[in-house]
Amino acid sequence: MDENIIAVADLGTNTFQFLIAKVNPDGQEILFEQQDPVKLGEGGINKGMILSEPFERGITSMQKFADLVKAFKANPVRAIATSALRNADNGQVFINTVQAKTGIAIELISGEEEAQYIYKGILASGCLTYENSLIIDIGGGSVEFIIGSKQGIIWKQSFEVGCARLMDTFHKIDPIPDTSIAALNHYLDASLTTLFTEIDKYPVVKLIGSSGSFETFAVLLEQHEGRDLDIKTQKTYCFDINGLSALLGEIIKSSHADRVNNKGIIPVRVDMLVSAALITRYILDKLAIKHVEMTTNSLKEGVLFDMLGPKTP
Repeated sequence: MDENIIAVADLGTNTFQFLIAKVNPDGQEILFEQQDPVKLGEGGINKGMILSEPFERGITSMQKFADLVKAFKANPVRAIATSALRNADNGQVFINTVQAKTGIAIELISGEEEAQYIYKGILASGCLTYENSLIIDIGGGSVEFIIGSKQGIIWKQSFEVGCARLMDTFHKIDPIPDTSIAALNHYLDASLTTLFTEIDKYPVVKLIGSSGSFETFAVLLEQHEGRDLDIKTQKTYCFDINGLSALLGEIIKSSHADRVNNKGIIPVRVDMLVSAALITRYILDKLAIKHVEMTTNSLKEGVLFDMLGPKTP
């Protein structure tokens, strides 16, 4: 094993994301990065259960990760589990099965720890200033909200209002009807009261969207302008707020076929992008935020930089 090569797995509700990096004296070099559309929460996210087919997809994905770890001779290795495994009755069975088949010990973290790692990833991206920002990470099972700046975190909380949960409850007809949108917004009103209380105490100047759906929003906006956006090389993006608002409306009104046939939407985002757009529009409307940025950094980068310790930028 090479102690200068680090492997990180972020085991999300929708995707498993893998990152392998080599530590250099002046930072790190990304050797491998991939996301696997496991859809661990499919069919069972609101039942508190990982169903058999997603369970097997998850095991197969972790066996791929174990093969990568061996191929790159990575050490140390960290695999971080979040909302889907945190809340599933058979989450520990999955964790035990992975360890038995691969030797990888999955760390099951709390929503608060998840938000902490996300903050570290965003801080390393360079998006934060000395003014307060609202960081939002929209996952399949949960959404993390963080108020903070370059100086640190002021407040953070994880809410179980992720895209897979919202889709399972509200997005049963495609395109989603107005009555379902109203019900979803009412649900967010009731679920996110703590967020708005904290925003009143600590006003923010911008919203920073962490990877995932925000990457797709950026790709689609550039596509509208006849340009390609390579998120593997461009790690941050500033949105035109009017363009973003119009785009969110288009996504919300779209049919499943519209999204499948749009080359800017990767397959794993086709189903859940509507819920992500609804959450984003809801927050922008509620807070009247006019400055929105995206960074491709998220939890896995936060875990990486945590492992680097003093080398963290």
